Amino acid sequence: MSTWAPGTQYNVGDVVEYEGFKYKIIQPHLSQGDWTPNVTPALWGRLPPDYVGGGGEKQGGGYQPAYDQPQQQSFQDERPPFDQQQSGNNWDEHQHQKVDIPHEEQKKNWWDLDDAAKKKMEIGGGLAIGVAAIGAGMFAYNHHQKSEEQKKAAVWALQRWLREGQDRTENFYRNGPSAPTTWLLVHGKSFPRDLIAGGEEGGQPLYVCRAFHDGSVQVGKAGANLDTGAVVGYGHKEVSVEQYELLVGNPNAVRWVEVHGQLKLDRLGARPVEGGHEADGTPLFIAQAHVENGIHPGKISEKLHKAFIPYGGSEKEVERYRVLCYN
Repeated sequence: MSTWAPGTQYNVGDVVEYEGFKYKIIQPHLSQGDWTPNVTPALWGRLPPDYVGGGGEKQGGGYQPAYDQPQQQSFQDERPPFDQQQSGNNWDEHQHQKVDIPHEEQKKNWWDLDDAAKKKMEIGGGLAIGVAAIGAGMFAYNHHQKSEEQKKAAVWALQRWLREGQDRTENFYRNGPSAPTTWLLVHGKSFPRDLIAGGEEGGQPLYVCRAFHDGSVQVGKAGANLDTGAVVGYGHKEVSVEQYELLVGNPNAVRWVEVHGQLKLDRLGARPVEGGHEADGTPLFIAQAHVENGIHPGKISEKLHKAFIPYGGSEKEVERYRVLCYN
């Protein structure tokens, strides 16, 4: 077990010591000086005093967490019950989550929660993880273009994406793959093994990624030559992301299918691999196309007449492309 330090990449399963207490990672991230474990419960969970064990280790380029360790104690357990708490903070001013979120409500869209549940989340910091993620530069929106309710819905959606990605990643490293492909949550350039190749540029491999952006989950590319590790396309722009998911799996279980023009799933002749989705729920699939002197992954849907490939600060529209499908 190591002492917490700024400027360090922490991943699933890592355990640190800070000011005499032990903490276990909740969300993978690159630490900053003001993100100490005691003030960032969205990132760290405090462990019980009798906890014995160490953090995970990185081996062979992929993270191998030690899941035989005792279960972490949730920070909610150390706080008084919700009905005993008083809070004058606005919904986006909480540093701590003081309310448990029922599992069935975590799966709902913000608009599907009843008013009582929404108020409980707002007062008790139920949007705290999403707000912390916004502060980490993972999510952007124009304040003047969205109502308060739209902002809450977007933060809630981001929070759900993070939870689902964390659960899926932890389950993968604990139990191994349960499907031909899996999306794993990563930060920066912490690349796992068994990545699905999405293309190449200048002799450097590019991988298939996806990330949350403005209420949607957009498909893009990741690689060691990219500043933050990955980019996605959105609104005809190339958006750099630090927290994203990478597609891993068995390369023999998938293949690229040639497409020209608008995508018609009933004519594809194969089942496309799950990609992301637009804010309105429209499914996005994984595309691949030649752009300049490279091959780059991007997105396609049945509503788009061409594939959209993030490249050179914008999105390139390509009429001839390939779609990643299962064999």
